[in-house]
This record gives sequence, C-alpha cells and structure tokens, in this order.
Amino acid sequence: MVSAKLIIGALFATAASAFTPAGPSTRGFAPLQAAQVDDVGNNVAVKNLLQQVENTRLLSKVAQAGILSKAQASGITLSKLEPLLKLAASNKEVMILLEAATPEALPLLPKIVEVAPSALPLLGAAIQISPGTLQAAAGASLAAAAAGIYVIPDDTVVQVAAQTLIGGTLGVAVPAASVIGATVISKIKG
Repeated sequence: MVSAKLIIGALFATAASAFTPAGPSTRGFAPLQAAQVDDVGNNVAVKNLLQQVENTRLLSKVAQAGILSKAQASGITLSKLEPLLKLAASNKEVMILLEAATPEALPLLPKIVEVAPSALPLLGAAIQISPGTLQAAAGASLAAAAAGIYVIPDDTVVQVAAQTLIGGTLGVAVPAASVIGATVISKIKG
C-alpha cells in the first residue's frame, strides 16, 4: 500500500509542476552574427582559408597525386558535373540549407584543408571505384552487421554495446555511404 501512495503523490507533484511558470529559457537560437571582414570587404575566414590552401600547396599536391587525371580516366568530367550543379541551383531548398549551414561549416574548412593532403591518395583510389563495387560493399556490410549481431551473444552490457556499434556502423553508416556514393558516381559518369 505504501507504493500506491508514493505513486499517487508523485503523480500529483508532477501534475502541479506542470502549472508552475517556467524560468528563463537557457536554450534557443543564437542570432546570426555578421561575418568578420577586412578593410577591403573580404570575409576574413575565407581569406584565411585561401591563405592556408596556398601555404600548404594543396592544389599542387592534387596535381601531383593525379586526381584530375584519374577522375577523367574514370569518366568524371566537369561537363558531367554541370547537371548536378544546375539541379542544386534549381532547388531553392538546397541553396537555403547551404547558405544557413555556411557560418557553422566555415570553421570546419581549415581542418579539412589540413587533412586533405594525407587523404589525396585515398580520394584517387575512391574515384576509380565502380558504382557496382560500392553497391556490393553495401550488401557485404549489411551481411557482416547481421553476422556480427547474430554471433555476439547479448549476455553483458559490453556485448550489447558491441552489437550496437556493429549495427550502427556496418548496418547503417557504411551501407548508406556506399549507396549514396554509388548513386553520385553513376550520375556523374552518366
């Protein structure tokens, strides 16, 4: 009987707290801040990014890695990218999302430029992968996720966490990336 009184008391307490005034909201949207510009009117973050690209000689490293030659050899040309750019430009929702994400994405770009030289060989190899291979990788990843979840017992919390990790990475992330990559490459290659 004590537990029933406790439950009834908790229900009244929660119902009463629903009618109390809420305090000041600590969550909300931060107002958009204007971009910092130099004396000429250039966006300082973009200017710093371009200077970092120049200092790391990123474009020279792209040329040395033969990325553009490999892309052309696998059928990817700038003329084939043009329809994708037109599609993005015709969908105003995509452009609004890109514009809204720019202030948050701009601080990430220097890190991408920093990591890019070491990722160029991987990109060169990825350009040459056929869409069919990527789709097969998605299927293999799903099978590996199912096998991992089936084989690992759920006796302990650690084993359940391992099943969750395998399911999330091999069952969701890798297949999604593979299918999206295959779709993009097949559209680009025409």
